Amino acid sequence: MTATPEVISALSARANRLRILSIRATTAAGSGHPTTCLSAAEIMSALFFHVMHYDPKNPSNPCADRFVLSKGHAAPILYAAWTEAGYYTEADLLTLRRIDSDLEGHPTPRLPYVDVATGSLGQGLGVGIGLALNSCKLDKSNYRTYVLMGDGESAEGSVWEAAEIASYNKLDNLCAIVDVNRLGQSQATMLQHDMDVYKARFEAFGWAAEVVDGHNMAAVVAAFEKAENTKGKPFVILAQTLKGKGVSFAEDKDGWHGRPFKKGEEAQKAIDEITAAGVDVPEGVLHIPAVAECTLCAAEIKPMEAPSYKEGDEIATREAYGDALVKLGAANSLVVALDADTKNSTFSEKFKKAYPARFFEGFIAEQNMISVAAGLAGRGKIPFASTFSVFLSRGMDQIRMAGVSKSNIKLCGSHVGVSIGEDGPSQMGLEDLGIFRSIPNCAVFYPSDGVSAERAVALAADHKGMAYIRTSRPKTGLVYGNDETFSIGKLKVVRKSDEDRLTIVAGGVTLWEALKAAKELEGEGVVVRVVDIFCVKPIDAAGLKENAKQTNNLILTVEDHYSEGGIGEAVAAALSETDIKVSRIAVTQVPRSGAPDELLAHYGIDAKAIVKRVKDLV
Repeated sequence: MTATPEVISALSARANRLRILSIRATTAAGSGHPTTCLSAAEIMSALFFHVMHYDPKNPSNPCADRFVLSKGHAAPILYAAWTEAGYYTEADLLTLRRIDSDLEGHPTPRLPYVDVATGSLGQGLGVGIGLALNSCKLDKSNYRTYVLMGDGESAEGSVWEAAEIASYNKLDNLCAIVDVNRLGQSQATMLQHDMDVYKARFEAFGWAAEVVDGHNMAAVVAAFEKAENTKGKPFVILAQTLKGKGVSFAEDKDGWHGRPFKKGEEAQKAIDEITAAGVDVPEGVLHIPAVAECTLCAAEIKPMEAPSYKEGDEIATREAYGDALVKLGAANSLVVALDADTKNSTFSEKFKKAYPARFFEGFIAEQNMISVAAGLAGRGKIPFASTFSVFLSRGMDQIRMAGVSKSNIKLCGSHVGVSIGEDGPSQMGLEDLGIFRSIPNCAVFYPSDGVSAERAVALAADHKGMAYIRTSRPKTGLVYGNDETFSIGKLKVVRKSDEDRLTIVAGGVTLWEALKAAKELEGEGVVVRVVDIFCVKPIDAAGLKENAKQTNNLILTVEDHYSEGGIGEAVAAALSETDIKVSRIAVTQVPRSGAPDELLAHYGIDAKAIVKRVKDLV
C-alpha cells in the first residue's frame, strides 16, 4: 500500500476532482451539503483509488471491501468517487436529488454499493460491525470494512455502543475514519479540533487510534497502511480537516452547512480556486486494488422441521421462539441470531448452544444490536435479533432506518403487555405493535401458542423485508395441532358456529381470555366467534369482513397493548370503509405491578371484562 510521491500527487489531484464534482452536483440540484464533502476529499480519494479493493464494474462483489458513509449527508462525494471510478458519467452525477434518480440526498441500497441506508447520524459504525463480523466470523472472505463518520455524530451514544462492541469482538478488519472538520450544522462541534480528547476516548474503548492532518495525503495514506497492519483491535483514523476545504469564502466558516454554492459566479469561483490547486491525474498512476478471490460456502436451505408438541403441553411463545430458531438454524445456514443480554429470557440461548459461531451477543446496547443486524442482512444473512420488546423501542430510529433500507432483519420482542406480571410497567411492552406497524413492508406476527410461534418464525425468515414477532411470558396450552398451516396476512378462526352473534378478535394471551369468555357466554345463551389475528400486519381485511358479515357486522377487539397503534386500531382501519361496528378493549392507562391474572382483570382485558362488553354490545 506504500505510495510513491507520484501516487500521492495523483491522489491529491483526484481529491480536488472529487471536490469539483461534489460542487457541480449540489449546485445543479440546488440543495445538498458540498462543504462536508470538501473536508473529506483526501480521505475519499485515498480510499477509493489506493486503499479499498473493489470492482467498479461489479459493486456487489461479495469479496470486495465494504464502505459505509455514516455521515450520509456527504453523499455527493460518494457518488463523485464512483463517477471517477467509471461507474457513472458526470451527466449521471448531475441528476443528484432528482425524483427520477437513484442518487438521493443520502445513500440508500437502491445503489448496489450501498449495504444500508445512512443519513440518520450515529448508526454507520454499528452497521460496519455487522459487515466486519460477516467477513471474519461467517464468510471468512477477508474483506475489510471502512466507515466514514462525521465528528458531530460522535455525540451520539450509539457511536460508543458500537465502539465498545467492535473492541470486544477484536475487529481488526474494521477501520473507522472520523472527519473532524470542527463545524456542525448550527455551531462548532463539542470538541472542535481537540484531537487529543478524540484519541483518548477511542483508546479508552479499546481501539487503536491515529491522529492525522486529513488534508495531507501522504499522512492519510500512511494511516490507512497502519490500520491494515494493526491486529487484534479495530482502528480509527482521526482526520483533522476543514469544512469547505479549498474554497476561501467557505473554508472553516460557520453558516455553510447544507448550503450549496449558487449557480453562476459563486460556484464558478469555488471551482476555479480548487482547479488552481491541481486537478490533473496522469494516466496509469492510480490503480484501484483488485478484489482478492475468495470462496464462499453455498447456503444450505431446506424446509424447517414442523412443531412436535403433545396434547396437554404448555409453553410460552417466547420459549417456542427459541425452539423454532434452532430448527430454522438447522434448515437455513444464512440464519444468524443476536440478543441483548436477555437470551435466557427470550430463549435465543438455545440457538447459541446449537450454533455458537452464528450467535452474536449484543449486550445492553439495543440500538447497536439492530444496526449490527442490518449490517449482517446487508451481506445476505438472515438475522434474528431479540430482547424484551420495551428495549427494542430504544432503537426506534435504527428500526426506522432499517425500514428505509428495506433491510431483511427479523426482530423478536418478548415480555409484552401487563401479562408479564410483577416486574411492572417499565418492563411491559405496550407500544410495540404501534411501532412496527408504522414501518413499511414490516410483517408483524403475534402468535398465541407454541405451534403458531414456530410457524411465525418460519414465515418471518421467508418474508423479504423486516419482520417483528411479539412473544409473551406466560405459559399457555395449545390452540393448534402440529400440522396447522399459517400464512402472512391471514387470520385464524378458532371458534365458530352458525349462531354466532359477534366476532371477538384477539391475539396472544387475550386469545385465551376470549376463549374463556366465549365458553362462559355460551352457558348464558350468547354464542360468539373467536378469531386469532396472528398476523397484525399485513392484516387480513377480507377475513375480518367475512367473519363480521356472518356475525351481525359486530367485532370486538381485545389486546394486551395500549389502545393506540394496536390490534384495535389495525382492525378499525382495515374496516373503516364498511358498515361494520368495531368496539375495542385495550390497556388504557399506565399499569402497575401485580400478578398476571390480577393485572388482566384490573385493566379490563380478561375474560370477565370481555363477557361484560359482549353483553353490552349484543
